[in-house]
Amino acid sequence: MNITKEQIDDLNAVVKVAISKEDYQDKVEKILKDYRKQANIPGFRKGQVPMGLIKKQYGKAVLVDEVNKLLQDNLNKYLTEEKLDVLGNPLPKQQDNFDWENENLDFEFELGLAPNFDVQLKTKKAVTQYKIVADKKMIDEQVERIQKQYGKLVSKDEVGKNDEVTGSFANEAEDIDHKTTIELSKIKSKKAVDALVGKKVGDIVTLATKGLFKEDYLLSSALGIARDKADKLSVDVTFTIEEINEREPAKLDQELFNKLFGEGKVSSEKELKDRIKEDSEKQFEQQSDQKLLNDITEKLIDETKFELPADFLKKWIQISGENVLSEDEAKDEYEKSEKGLRYQLIEGKIIQDNNLQVQFDELKEFAKGFIKSQMAQYGHLDPKEEELENIASRVLGNQDEVKRLSEQLMSQKLLDLYKEKANLKVKEVTYDDFVKEAYS
Repeated sequence: MNITKEQIDDLNAVVKVAISKEDYQDKVEKILKDYRKQANIPGFRKGQVPMGLIKKQYGKAVLVDEVNKLLQDNLNKYLTEEKLDVLGNPLPKQQDNFDWENENLDFEFELGLAPNFDVQLKTKKAVTQYKIVADKKMIDEQVERIQKQYGKLVSKDEVGKNDEVTGSFANEAEDIDHKTTIELSKIKSKKAVDALVGKKVGDIVTLATKGLFKEDYLLSSALGIARDKADKLSVDVTFTIEEINEREPAKLDQELFNKLFGEGKVSSEKELKDRIKEDSEKQFEQQSDQKLLNDITEKLIDETKFELPADFLKKWIQISGENVLSEDEAKDEYEKSEKGLRYQLIEGKIIQDNNLQVQFDELKEFAKGFIKSQMAQYGHLDPKEEELENIASRVLGNQDEVKRLSEQLMSQKLLDLYKEKANLKVKEVTYDDFVKEAYS
């Protein structure tokens, strides 16, 4: 077998594979002999079918199959040995009048080659790195929420503007009959608030669903219906009052601090607010980091210029899927995927240039950190090392999880690299300003 490469240009090449009879003959003969031993053809005893008949029936199919295996194995080996960075897969060139009867078989494959380029992490224009701070307003609101959450309910005779009312919504035509608790502070409609205030247990109030709550998502849970139905709903419903309570805020004392953070970890209102600020800003950092990663990605795609073997890739897209596409469909698919392909190449170049690698030991530590944060959400704040080790081992026994965590860890490594080497300008903002600036 002989494999040669003809360079068409920087992004395209043709690989020629010459296969001689000696490359495939022994394998084909062995398979045909095995066929002969098993062949069950009327008029012949098993194992006594003439080889000429076996070759006539199965010879070409076996030859094609074995030659294709040879092509695949040796072509992949050649690409690896020659260190050819190809895009997509080699495409066999159409050869008119190809004759499988020839002892020597010649094949040609088109290659689309990855471009050579450099990536400058210090982009021409600086990328904003947001530092989100928890301001006094946010911290005070969080303290109020904590006091409310851990406060106690005090029963009342009639509804006040800040009370919680338990009752049942009903509308026979819309098949609504649902018991729930609503907070008057979350009701948007002034007419609805006025209708509820002063009412007593047993009273029935008619409320309009449209614009009832400050947050639209609350309507579906209050009425016990699907969100898409609630979003379109504009009817009157009755609300039968069954219970009225005022939530008395919890005192900011040591008992509450211990419930929130553990024995003696926080011992004053100031320390509580400091802890809220610290925890909030830690959570905000994840959002600002994701925004930074997205923005640097966009900037690198915009400023890193290189050509792609577009015609080859369109042809590859056209025939590589389950169904063959038309030229226009392949062109459309290429245009949709071009940006993603460009970043894959840019990211690969950055990883290679900076020798970024994911080692198993650090992947395990990363997995343990992820597991620990997940457990903390369910109140398990101090898991033992042995417990983390066992869970991490089980997680890393799943190849899909290994792939997912490896990608997350590599993203973190890229983010750390960008923070160190990219052209960044730090901007300190409140969370509300961050949302306005980042997602407007």
